[in-house]
Amino acid sequence: MSDIDDIELPEPSLKNIIDQESLQWVFVGGKGGVGKTTTSCCLGVQLAKHRNKVLIVSTDPAHNLSDAFCQKIGREPTPINGFDNLCAMEIDANDDMEEMQRSMEEANNEDDSGLQSLMSELTSSIPGIDEAMSFSELMKQVQNLDFDVVVFDTAPTGHTLRLLSFPTILEKALGKVMDLKDRFGGLIGQASAMFGGGANPTQVQDQLVGRLEETRAVINKVNDAFQDPALTTFVCVCIPEFLSIYETERLVQELSKFGIDSHNIVVNQVLFPEKDAEELGDWFEDNKDALPKEAQEICGKMMARKRMQDKYIGQCFDLYGDDFHVVLMPLLDYEVRGVEKLEGFSENLVDPVDYEVRGVEK
Repeated sequence: MSDIDDIELPEPSLKNIIDQESLQWVFVGGKGGVGKTTTSCCLGVQLAKHRNKVLIVSTDPAHNLSDAFCQKIGREPTPINGFDNLCAMEIDANDDMEEMQRSMEEANNEDDSGLQSLMSELTSSIPGIDEAMSFSELMKQVQNLDFDVVVFDTAPTGHTLRLLSFPTILEKALGKVMDLKDRFGGLIGQASAMFGGGANPTQVQDQLVGRLEETRAVINKVNDAFQDPALTTFVCVCIPEFLSIYETERLVQELSKFGIDSHNIVVNQVLFPEKDAEELGDWFEDNKDALPKEAQEICGKMMARKRMQDKYIGQCFDLYGDDFHVVLMPLLDYEVRGVEKLEGFSENLVDPVDYEVRGVEK
């Protein structure tokens, strides 16, 4: 490859995210079990070196932030030990939805019971609107917190795509409700009054419309932010195996449909990223006879895995190398848990492997 081509290729690191000071939302997602939480935590650690206040939010029902940082993390922003500008929180959208409905019930007096009843009917009759409204409450909560940048450690791909589609789902649903209001405003007010046992129809209708407009405004704001590459980006995480690479391609295409910026891919669990399978194979052939039979079997299986990984890493560069920052993260002989190990491992995100030495074809 020519020197000019090397210069034009995106740098194989996430320094572009660190350097983009306008970013407010960074989503980290991919197939289950590929290291999304570790990548989120490492990215949060690196961002904390350059931003005043950083928040890591887990939206995966099976939370792992507490395990990664080796400390208890709850539903409120929890300061991470060893940092004065890094916090984390673990949230559950379903629990938030129930809490939101409870708070609405407590906030409403008897005169508002019609509004509450009609809102309950709405949230149960439109598919997906309950989770979408919960998501809007989550975004409202996160927006009200005073953080420069928020890193979302998301659930596996399918759940994440649903999460990112919520603003569109809710916007369409609320649009239909508002159309019905314009057509049958009087009937809606009377129905609300009936639910509420005789409350003023006009008052109930105004309250309902006000509540829907408020939610719609939040959703529109979130939607605009999601589709602004200056504010939001998505980091795809995978491992060098067929199913994971396939899932990443699907994720990239879906993100493009939603208009969400994505130009970074992290490949985890890479065996000797700086070495080439052919180079290691030559060493193995030269030294195989000197090794015990058991060691030969172990090295043979390792070499088979290395060749398979290099094949899929090569495919990843073929697909994304010209437009994406592709970062190879090494497979370690220990677990990355605790602040000290996360800090050390996070350096791999910003200090790229020398691919020319490694010999990966791009």
